[in-house]
Amino acid sequence: MTISHLLTSALLAVSVVTSLPAESKILNASYDVTREFYDAYNPLFAKHWKETTGKDVTIDQSNGGSSKQARAVWDGLQADVVTFNQDTDIQLLADNGLVAKDWRTLFPNDAAPYTSTIVFLVRKGNPKGIKDWSDLAKAGVSVIIPNPKTSGNGRYSYLGAWAFALQQPGANVETAKTFVSKLFKNVPVLETGGRAATNTFVQKSIGDVLLTFESEVLQISRVFSPDQFDVVYPSLSILAEAPVAVVSGVVDRNGNRELATEYLNYLWSAPGQALVVKNFYRPRAPELLAQNAALFPKIELFSVDKVFGGWKAAQKDHFADGGWFDQIYSQK
Repeated sequence: MTISHLLTSALLAVSVVTSLPAESKILNASYDVTREFYDAYNPLFAKHWKETTGKDVTIDQSNGGSSKQARAVWDGLQADVVTFNQDTDIQLLADNGLVAKDWRTLFPNDAAPYTSTIVFLVRKGNPKGIKDWSDLAKAGVSVIIPNPKTSGNGRYSYLGAWAFALQQPGANVETAKTFVSKLFKNVPVLETGGRAATNTFVQKSIGDVLLTFESEVLQISRVFSPDQFDVVYPSLSILAEAPVAVVSGVVDRNGNRELATEYLNYLWSAPGQALVVKNFYRPRAPELLAQNAALFPKIELFSVDKVFGGWKAAQKDHFADGGWFDQIYSQK
């Protein structure tokens, strides 16, 4: 074969390689107890994307404590989308120009495709007789809660306890602070995220009760270890909304805006909402929630807006450096 033929063959090979469409890829930075949900959702969406566009997509996943993940994206983690469990984690990115200022308006339901709440997981038979928040502050009760400074899960649990204390006769800020302080004296270790807290309680057998999202509790008690744990629904709890957003700079740099937007939009689709229920999150579709009333019992839920004046105020008062959580925990 002549040099001319070799060069022609090489050029043809290069042409074939470069003409092949590059597979799209996106990264979803999420909070740590969504691992199972997105393990199922990502292939579901990839199938939808292939059927509607004819294109393949690879979806990479990053999981950790919600606030820790927000900080990682702020520090340079190249996530195309974020799927967190509280408003302030996305607002941090919006305030620093990484997410659109009007991110709440870009998807339905203030950009939160499902909800949850904080409930209690106890050991089988509930040997400590835990029935409500008040039992968590009793002597001899060991409580597992993730760190409110690094975990949205921990923040919801902390705020749930604080709101319960405020509902008691004659309650005020000082009585609430005293109650939450007693509760955290019963916390032997503060893990950085919700899944780490679950592992401490379930795998290491530390603690009498785990405070975590209803979805996590139902996964454990119904799927993984139904013979080892029971679920306790307190008299009231906090409404936990899990907002999502597109990371503007990353998707524009990667040419992925349409893909990333559809990835999040599909969470509200019929298949997406069905998967939400399968993974024990409360769906946004009212008819679907009604159909699953036995799975999601009615419980008095309060919002962060109603009790604490919104996440911005809650962050400033309770979780900022030197705030009430720091004051409480430093006295432990």
